[in-house]
Amino acid sequence: MKRSLLLLSVLILSTFACNAQIADTLNLQIDSYNKWSIEFSVGQGKGVKPYSTNYYSSNPEKFFGRLQANAFGIGARYMVSPKFGLKFDLNYEKFNNEKGSGSLDFEMVQFRTGVQGVANAIRLFNIEEAAGRFGLLLHGGIQLSRMTSKTPNTLTTNQNFNRTEYNGGIIVGFSPQFRITKSLAIFGDFSALSNYRQHFNWDGSYSDNTNNLSGQMVVTSLGLSVSFGSEKIHGDWAIIQDKNNEKLVTLDNRIGELETMMNDADKDGVPDYLDVENNSIAGVAVDTKGRMVDMNNNGVPDQLEKYVDNSVSTSMTQIEKNANQEIIKKLINEGYIAVYYDTGKFKPTNSSTENIGFILNFLRANPNTTVDIVGHADEIGKSETNDKLAANRAENIKKVLQKAGIDASRINIISSGEDASVDKNSEEARRLVRRATFTVK
Repeated sequence: MKRSLLLLSVLILSTFACNAQIADTLNLQIDSYNKWSIEFSVGQGKGVKPYSTNYYSSNPEKFFGRLQANAFGIGARYMVSPKFGLKFDLNYEKFNNEKGSGSLDFEMVQFRTGVQGVANAIRLFNIEEAAGRFGLLLHGGIQLSRMTSKTPNTLTTNQNFNRTEYNGGIIVGFSPQFRITKSLAIFGDFSALSNYRQHFNWDGSYSDNTNNLSGQMVVTSLGLSVSFGSEKIHGDWAIIQDKNNEKLVTLDNRIGELETMMNDADKDGVPDYLDVENNSIAGVAVDTKGRMVDMNNNGVPDQLEKYVDNSVSTSMTQIEKNANQEIIKKLINEGYIAVYYDTGKFKPTNSSTENIGFILNFLRANPNTTVDIVGHADEIGKSETNDKLAANRAENIKKVLQKAGIDASRINIISSGEDASVDKNSEEARRLVRRATFTVK
């Protein structure tokens, strides 16, 4: 048993010693949990061996023996990392025989202190979520004790009354826990101790040489653990974030930004972050910057001209010219020719001025026509402000056409106010309704 206890103790201490490297590898945020805990315990301690003849601790006729509170302890625990820590404790035990057990009377008083490595088994196995309020600590280390015999000497026995002996050995154990409040937990503990220097029998007499100056005892106790620190929850249950998780979150946000940048609101094949004309007509060819192709710079996209050319005959009879004009009027009146604006602005975007040029050319070519300019706004802001903004957008286009030579009597201003036809929470959708449209007559 001594070899097993020694092996387990060395294993726990070795694991604790390499904890700093493990923490560095995991990049744990070691400041996000309470590191200090104070522990109070009371329980039963029993000397297992050695005893001299006619002395023993429990009634051999009973399975568990008599329960008694003869062991008291206080300890301070410091967790170097969320998984590993150190524990310092001071204990008092008073051993005597169980009344009615048949053993001769004896009494041994022991003061004991120790330093142990502690491992949070729940964190070691990454089962915090499944464990909930439950916890489990493993501990092991070295301990020193001061034993004083209080067994009276008799004529036939020498129990070394009031004689003191200092001993040392190892201790290993485990402590199931349950968190009661955010900073308070109740725990049970089972510890096994092996003294590699113990000349006393537990009854106070000297051990036989065959016992090789060694002793064993067990302690079963119940206690309270109080956590201290800036965090609101007990350090053994605090949620520990891996710094690598922060990197993953940052990377995920960047991917989200890239996905947003790659959106294509007008579906012209050019991502929005490269598109300087993100309101191009669906199906119309665009260049690498998303602008509708207009090789002859007449304000009408080439593909739209081609559509018109293919829709009417190339004959220049007056009837066919009128039909051509009706098709263009229909395209204008159905909103294919529109002027777009940035949020809160009444001056068109640079790319939209081409569509004002298209309307200008149409009015010049058809001097008997008039035009209604209808201003629109999105739903962001107050309705009164948006009504005024929509009117200003239409008025601004009227001034441009007037300065280009179109008589004011041919131009009518209409404010349509807010356009609620799109999702106001979508910036891409709102771009489509911040516009001015035209109706030619």
